[in-house]
Amino acid sequence: MVKNSLTRNARLDALATAIGETFVHQECELLNEFGELTLIVPAEHLLAVSRALRDQAEFRFEQLMDLCGVDYAAYGQSEWETEEASFTGFGRGVDRDLDVMTDDPKRFAVAIHLLSLAHNLRLRLRVYVGGDRPMVDSLTPVWESANWFEREAFDLFGILFRGHPDLRRILTDYGFVGHPFRKDFPLIGQVEMRYDPELRRVIYEPVSIAQRVLVPRVIREDSRYVETSQGTGDA
Repeated sequence: MVKNSLTRNARLDALATAIGETFVHQECELLNEFGELTLIVPAEHLLAVSRALRDQAEFRFEQLMDLCGVDYAAYGQSEWETEEASFTGFGRGVDRDLDVMTDDPKRFAVAIHLLSLAHNLRLRLRVYVGGDRPMVDSLTPVWESANWFEREAFDLFGILFRGHPDLRRILTDYGFVGHPFRKDFPLIGQVEMRYDPELRRVIYEPVSIAQRVLVPRVIREDSRYVETSQGTGDA
């Protein structure tokens, strides 16, 4: 059992050792970066691993603090890496054709943040849930606090949670089209809504906002950024 009297690094090392020994057959991957542990769990083993992390004495992660979706489409790519900008003001970025792999099995993931009050430790779980129709088991049977977090991930990313007791939208309207946190969701949305005083209800209409042109902030080289030469006073 990990003692709280140990230093934080020692407790993290002991936790990493225990995780490696316990989940050796679940094909999990453990990352130890920036003083934090991230356990990558195959989707089919999520419930079993979660129950073990909650119940076994060397872990005792009693609380699920947060759960969120992640969209890795175009991960590591940037359309803003430039030192130049258009003089006409109509440039939005350098690369407007980012490679978004919609069917990549690792496009969507769920990140789960756990807290052990007994050992004063935190652990992050990451589960890849697919790209075409992302789905994973709900964690509500293990931690009830996952309920609203999973509804949020469903609403914003379209991730389905198998076995969730009431998987409905929680932030957007029930008639909302699409999932706004997906990387391929249009910046101006798909529809707009307003209240119609004659019909006395909210109605949806096509988007009437004109496409905005955005120009990246660029710092150009000029005399203001040239360092003064030592001893001469010349720029």
